[in-house]
Amino acid sequence: MKFKELGLDHDLLKAITRAGFEEATPIQSETIPLALQGKDVIGQAQTGTGKTAAFGLPVLQAIDKADRDVQTLVISPTRELAVQTQEELYKLGRDKKVKVTAVYGGADIRRQIKQLADHPQIVVGTPGRLLDHINRHTLKLGGLKTLVLDEADEMLDMGFIDDIENIVKTAPDSRQTLLFSATMPAPIMRLTKTFMHDPITVQIKSKELTADTVDQYYVRSKDFEKFDIMTRLFDVQAPELALIFGRTKRRVDELTRGLKARGYKAEGIHGDLTQQKRMSVLRQFKSGELDFLVATDVAARGLDINDVTHVYNYDIPQDPDSYVHRIGRTGRAGKSGVSVTFVVPNEMGYLRTIEDLTKKRMMPLQPPTAEEAFLGQISTGLQNIKEQVAGDDFEKYEPMAESLLEEYTPLQLVSAYLKAVSPDDASSVPVKITPERPLPNRGGHGGGRGGYKGGYKGGHRSNSDHRGYQGHREGGKRPYDRNRRDGKRSSERAGKRNFSKSHD
Repeated sequence: MKFKELGLDHDLLKAITRAGFEEATPIQSETIPLALQGKDVIGQAQTGTGKTAAFGLPVLQAIDKADRDVQTLVISPTRELAVQTQEELYKLGRDKKVKVTAVYGGADIRRQIKQLADHPQIVVGTPGRLLDHINRHTLKLGGLKTLVLDEADEMLDMGFIDDIENIVKTAPDSRQTLLFSATMPAPIMRLTKTFMHDPITVQIKSKELTADTVDQYYVRSKDFEKFDIMTRLFDVQAPELALIFGRTKRRVDELTRGLKARGYKAEGIHGDLTQQKRMSVLRQFKSGELDFLVATDVAARGLDINDVTHVYNYDIPQDPDSYVHRIGRTGRAGKSGVSVTFVVPNEMGYLRTIEDLTKKRMMPLQPPTAEEAFLGQISTGLQNIKEQVAGDDFEKYEPMAESLLEEYTPLQLVSAYLKAVSPDDASSVPVKITPERPLPNRGGHGGGRGGYKGGYKGGHRSNSDHRGYQGHREGGKRPYDRNRRDGKRSSERAGKRNFSKSHD
């Protein structure tokens, strides 16, 4: 459905066109008309499906410029998501001249008090800081028309439910409430009954919980083997922009150090970093200065980063809902994405539970051989050579090249050049990652919000299910080069991954 069919006004349609969008996503096409009618809406949508616009466009259209009260409050689980939501609402509402302010912890509260005193129509914030402003009477919700709960299940996981209930108590009962969540656990459903009025549920079918555009794989390996396998996968799969998830802060720090030691452009984020450092790392990742972002689940919650091609679950998540959030960072806007999950043998029960939730089987991958990794490295060198030849700016080098041809054969020269421009074998640099204790094998006892059941129920997949890497590259392209000096990725990305499918 096109946006112009949804009943939006001219200023909003102009902003949508300026952003390059024409077709609404399913969550947008179903939610926007209901929200414009003033209905309470529960929207189940994974990260990256356009839910910010799904609630943002209706609330922007309903803004009364003559009303100096806060008219819309958006509650976000993390500072990063609050900032991203504020920026997107500002862009969409620019032609309507709507004031949007974000408030969150870790920032100067005095500056936020000053911004709130400037009578913004929309406030986006994290639960703790919003409650702080309410208690200080610097944020008043007496005139609130719409309350939005974004990533509700994330806020549940982070222990914000009490804060949210206290915030809601200060808002008028007559308000409209819009709630969005990737999953709908029982506590969230109970919450909706407490403070929503006859909500209409817009639910993505379970088979769409993980996008069809994401090819999902798993690698069965021992903990100490994971790092070397992963860096070999980089050579074979050629990730352009990748997220790597670790279970603990220590794991994130060690993975980041290991990747840097092997020449990869990588940084990590977790809860111990300052807000300034976190924002700096995210800016580098979004701008392409980094190829890899290593993160814990908590640190990555609410991240909205486009163009992520690969997600690597170095540690399988304990909560299956976290898996949905993790891989929702790739395969966006119709683009293809790849996720790879590393599983130690006694964690296979967790993988099965994830498959039960997503209604989609992960396909097994055989760890790449040294030869396959070498071919990946060489393909990078080939691409570099082709790009330089296409540049056609080497006339001044031709006299020296002719003298070299008198001394060496063309084959010797090309081979030497190919070796020089190909990245070194990263696995030659030793990296030690401290082993983490595997997740508990619960042996069928429910655990976690998603009803995780430990224990591998048999029916293991035979070795014949494991696949090689035939056809994983196209044209030998590799989007990053550890030896590139200009820090820029090639203009010809290796976005086309022709993974052979498993039909078991």
